Amino acid sequence: MDATDRDLLAATLRKTMTAATGPALDAALADLGWTDLLRELPDVAVPLAFRLLGETGAHAPLLNDVLLHTAGRPIGGTLPLPYSGGAWVVWERGGSGTPSLCLDSELPLRNSPVGDPVALGAGRRALGWWLLGTGRAMLALARTHVLDRTQFGRPLASFQAVRHRLAETLIGLEGAEAALVAADDDLGALLAKAAAGRAALTAARHCQQVLGGIGFTAEHDLHRHVRRALVLDGLLGSARELTREAGALVREGRSAPRLVQL
Repeated sequence: MDATDRDLLAATLRKTMTAATGPALDAALADLGWTDLLRELPDVAVPLAFRLLGETGAHAPLLNDVLLHTAGRPIGGTLPLPYSGGAWVVWERGGSGTPSLCLDSELPLRNSPVGDPVALGAGRRALGWWLLGTGRAMLALARTHVLDRTQFGRPLASFQAVRHRLAETLIGLEGAEAALVAADDDLGALLAKAAAGRAALTAARHCQQVLGGIGFTAEHDLHRHVRRALVLDGLLGSARELTREAGALVREGRSAPRLVQL
């Protein structure tokens, strides 16, 4: 797929995700050929689709498809997903049941018995791209706010404390993206998901501070992205848990593997 085709696909996906979410988006992506894209061009489809889910604030049970495809199972179903703290959840599709996770009332997640272990690398990379898109959406909201609002006769963007918070957010997101691009094995995916989760949580904290009281209101979109980041960070292992797991692997192997050839 060349750059022109990629841009066209990105524009189509963004338009679709802006117009629909949940089961409606799941059906729309199926009509667009999501299954064929995942099978034939996973290295293009997964980063693009999941990053756009984060940027648009839409949601669909595509994580199921990524893990099922990796496990060699038919795409289109569901499977139990490990969650932070030793819990397991199922990301339902096609239904309208009440989600059991209160952190984000939009997502159709329900508690599940312990599932069969599956390879999580591809799923962690996908969630990392989703968290990255969510973080960038929060940064964009904060940037627009500080450029439009003034205080003491000056734009909020001119204050050094505001700039430092947004700069730290951007650095974290850029680093997470670099880790996601470099991830080519399970350890790389683990570290990339941890970096993306930490960057998204940093974005949530700093952007909330920059936006102030308006960021807490239901009328502003920030709170939706904050809740989404909290939930996605916990799926397939939180940033804190994955960092500890990576440290345990390094101690066990008594060396840190080279992740990128510079």
